[in-house]
Amino acid sequence: MKRDEMLAKLEDRHSKWDILVIGGGATGAGIAVDAAARGYSVLLLERHDFGKGTSSRSTKLVHGGVRYLQQGNVSLVMEALKERGILRENAPHLVHDLRFVVPNYDWWEAPFYGIGLKVYDMLAGKYGFGPSTMLSKEETVEAIPTIRTEGLRGGVQYYDGQFDDARLLIHLCQTAAKRGAVLLNYCEVTGLTKGADGFIDGAVAIDLESGREHEISARVVVNATGPFTDSIRKMDDQSVKNMISPSQGVHIVLDASFLPCESAIMVPHTKDGRVLFAIPWHDHALIGTTDTPLKEVVEEPEAFEEEIEFILETAEQYLHKKPQRSDIRSIFAGIRPLVKTEDTENTAALSRDHTIHIAHSGLMTICGGKWTTYRRMAEDAVNHAAMLGQLEERPCPTRNLRIHGHCEEAENLGDLWIYGSDAYPIRDLIRQQPDMMEKIHPDLPYTRAEVAWGVREEMARTLEDVLSRRTRALLLHAQGAIDAASGVANLMAKELGKDAEWVDKQVQSFCAMASRCLPNERGVS
Repeated sequence: MKRDEMLAKLEDRHSKWDILVIGGGATGAGIAVDAAARGYSVLLLERHDFGKGTSSRSTKLVHGGVRYLQQGNVSLVMEALKERGILRENAPHLVHDLRFVVPNYDWWEAPFYGIGLKVYDMLAGKYGFGPSTMLSKEETVEAIPTIRTEGLRGGVQYYDGQFDDARLLIHLCQTAAKRGAVLLNYCEVTGLTKGADGFIDGAVAIDLESGREHEISARVVVNATGPFTDSIRKMDDQSVKNMISPSQGVHIVLDASFLPCESAIMVPHTKDGRVLFAIPWHDHALIGTTDTPLKEVVEEPEAFEEEIEFILETAEQYLHKKPQRSDIRSIFAGIRPLVKTEDTENTAALSRDHTIHIAHSGLMTICGGKWTTYRRMAEDAVNHAAMLGQLEERPCPTRNLRIHGHCEEAENLGDLWIYGSDAYPIRDLIRQQPDMMEKIHPDLPYTRAEVAWGVREEMARTLEDVLSRRTRALLLHAQGAIDAASGVANLMAKELGKDAEWVDKQVQSFCAMASRCLPNERGVS
């Protein structure tokens, strides 16, 4: 997947695209996969990098959503559990089972959560990852060695899925590209075009690297921009009311000593009504999340001081090794694009169902939903797009569509397991250039070969693309990523044919952005 080839395909096309997708997150990439797999011509445009926003800042879980079951949203849970199973089949190199333990400190918790999780098992049916069971105090401590034992009565164990969100997103883009889709990052839609009948028939976009403007014709334009949904809708009609109620979710990352096991902790009810997870991820401990309503959507969300304190205070109630601010390796925040309702101010109570809206002009918007159900959202979106654009009706093939990198035995690929079948050409690269085996930083697991691969085959264009999304360096160890920035930028410059001025600008820009992930004191919301 190479950007210059994608750009050439855009410039060489003189006929209408069947579907133009605006937005390169989970929803947009999923739509591109579905549409291309059906044989439609599809163009996806993303103004930043693929997954720059919400889609790379999740809790890294592929799950039905225990909390949604508590809210009584059985249909969403059932759909998510089914999609969880489908995703594990289609991307076994990226999705794996994870054992969760709900620690019990009150007498009523074991029967209450035990019954609830049996219902969760039942709803999963044949897509289940394993039955939930009751644990004794000793079994709970064996599963979570760092659990707080004072007052501990036992626990309830259940299974859900875990993944790497940014890696799955890149593999979805590669899947779409293999099937003929054209996908471009750093290409911003600046306006929508309409025919004489007032119906949207395309868009104007600027390639942010060259500054060149492109006029694009399409039978259907799909707005899949997540938190920025309303900005695209207002390109069509300035008078529309906002659909999105933005909510911020924050996570902190600690070293593995806080969770030195292969099991996760699930806290079913925090003081703000959310579920809190502590999960092992890439040999670190990831803890989150919060649910903080925002007045406006920002490009780079930043954790508020009280959010960090909330996570630390909640975590120390369940861990005998109490995490301190100085223990934090990285902090990251993402914005949930929740769909507004008239009578709900608490964003934790808003539905995670997705919504498809078609304006009078024909602009199609899809918003809401969550990572686990991206495939189903895409199927719904393409079904609607086909009707809207009067495209030939074609069945959805993604139920059994293998995602790029599909590999049943990824665990045998060593440190490169997350790349699936792409691990083999990366190994070849290392054999050809042994210095590519060198790590980019002593405290990070990533090699120079992975940097080169991200640039050559995954359309990484900036230092942030590589250190935040092609690898997860920034999320695992923010200071380590900052320290590695200069060396990585110089390697990228060689790959991209850039000069020293480009390197300096990249390092400066990345370090300014990455400093927000450090555990410094910050403002209060």
